[in-house]
Amino acid sequence: MLRSSIFSLFRHRSIPISLVSVVSYNQSSSISKPTHFRSSINLDHLSSGYLNHSPFSQSFSSQKSMASDSSVQPKSVHDFVVKDARGNDVDLSVYKGKVLLIVNVASQCGLTNSNYAELTELYEKYKDQGFEILAFPCNQFGNQEPGSNEEIVQFACTRFKAEYPIFDKVEVNGSNTAPIYKFLKSSKGGFLGSDIKWNFSKFLVDKDGNVVDRYAPTTSPKSIEKDVKKLLGIA
Repeated sequence: MLRSSIFSLFRHRSIPISLVSVVSYNQSSSISKPTHFRSSINLDHLSSGYLNHSPFSQSFSSQKSMASDSSVQPKSVHDFVVKDARGNDVDLSVYKGKVLLIVNVASQCGLTNSNYAELTELYEKYKDQGFEILAFPCNQFGNQEPGSNEEIVQFACTRFKAEYPIFDKVEVNGSNTAPIYKFLKSSKGGFLGSDIKWNFSKFLVDKDGNVVDRYAPTTSPKSIEKDVKKLLGIA
């Protein structure tokens, strides 16, 4: 009965009869579509066979678009995929179970020396106890991070012995704000609005990916140590 209705529909609407088998297949297909959130889901690796040439491909494309739709709300930092300094995808779920300090860094700021030095010191002290620093270069404040990713990494690693991950350069304010920073700012607003005020703003994230605190650019990493220890469960 259903098949007859489909043939009738195609006959009156001039839809190619060759698609009948595809539609019929759709009625009984058990193909499951991904429903989890990622800020940059890549479905391009799917087979170029049936799925890419059938109505199912439109469904997958729609889900891919939904992943970056503001209506699809991430629940934690672990729900994001970001780019590292080499352009590779990094799924932040790899940091589940770790306490994170997320910082927008710059190489030519008046706060650079003190912040980088203390970040390295804090990292060395607690890296083996479940602590990680995620550094995101940003050039939006006084154009103080103008270099390439390679130059930024070389600067941080050579001058300040940074061993923590440094990611792709991002924007933290405005229409091109990186999704991870939209989430951070919406989770913890700052003084006089949620926008990032300058280089070296800091977000403290617990082991479950929840943003628990936000610190001003002038807040020294050393002064955050007590909060880091608390989340790590260190007396």
